[in-house]
Amino acid sequence: MNLSQHLDKEGIILSSGIIVKLERFASLLNEWNQIHNLTGAKTIDAIYVNIVDSLYPLTFIEKPKTLLDVGTGAGFPGLVLAIALPDTQVVLAEPLKKRVSFLKYASIDLELPNVSVEAKRVETVEHDAFDLISSRAVTNTKLLLDLTSKISDAHTEYLFYKGSRVFDEIEDVQHQLRYDIVQKNQRNYLYIKTEE
Repeated sequence: MNLSQHLDKEGIILSSGIIVKLERFASLLNEWNQIHNLTGAKTIDAIYVNIVDSLYPLTFIEKPKTLLDVGTGAGFPGLVLAIALPDTQVVLAEPLKKRVSFLKYASIDLELPNVSVEAKRVETVEHDAFDLISSRAVTNTKLLLDLTSKISDAHTEYLFYKGSRVFDEIEDVQHQLRYDIVQKNQRNYLYIKTEE
C-alpha cells in the first residue's frame, strides 16, 4: 500500500502536498536508518505504519498552536505531526546526538520552518507553556507529567502514545486528570485534556 492508501484506511485527511512531504520523510529516514540505526522500522512500509500511528490522533484531538514532543527519536510522532500541522510551532526534545542530527537535517530538507530541535532532555527545555505535549514510548505517564510541569499550565493537553501498560499507569494519576484512552490496533492513545 502507498501512504495515501494507509491514511485513507484510517480516515486521516491531508493535502497532497503534505503527503508528498511525509513520503519524502519516509525515504530520508529509510536512507539514514541503514547507516545510523535510528528506528526499528526497517522498510518504507514499516515507516508508513509508524507515520499512520503518529497521525491517527489528528482524527480526535484539538489542533494545537504549540506542540512539544518529548524524546522524538527518529521523528515519531513529533516530526510527523509537524509535517501534518504546518501552522503549529513544534519543539522536538531529543537528547541523542545521531537522532538530533537526523531531525535537524530532515526539518531543513523538508522545509519545515515550524520546527525547532532541542538537543536536550525535556526537563531542561525552557519555553512558555505548550498547548500540547506528546510522547511515544518514553517513560511512564506520571513521570512525563512531572518532567514537563515547568512547561505546562492549566491549558496544556497531553497526547501519550502507549501500549497496554497505560491502564496501570493512569491509576497513579487519574484522580487529577480528565482523559480519554483511544484504542487502535495495538496502540493506546492517552489524551489528557484540560479541566473544563
